[in-house]
Amino acid sequence: MSSFIKYRCEGCKNEQVIFSKPSSVVNCLVCNNELATPNGGIAKVNAVELEILG
Repeated sequence: MSSFIKYRCEGCKNEQVIFSKPSSVVNCLVCNNELATPNGGIAKVNAVELEILG
């Protein structure tokens, strides 16, 4: 099941909402760290999960 999840960047502590099945690399909007990469389904995430939104 896909959903939107709120993550915190480990570099700058920015909180950002990411789709659980992204089709491209997702970078932090503040420091440009890579937060998630597509992995043939569920994303490989390099951030701290805070909350599932839906």
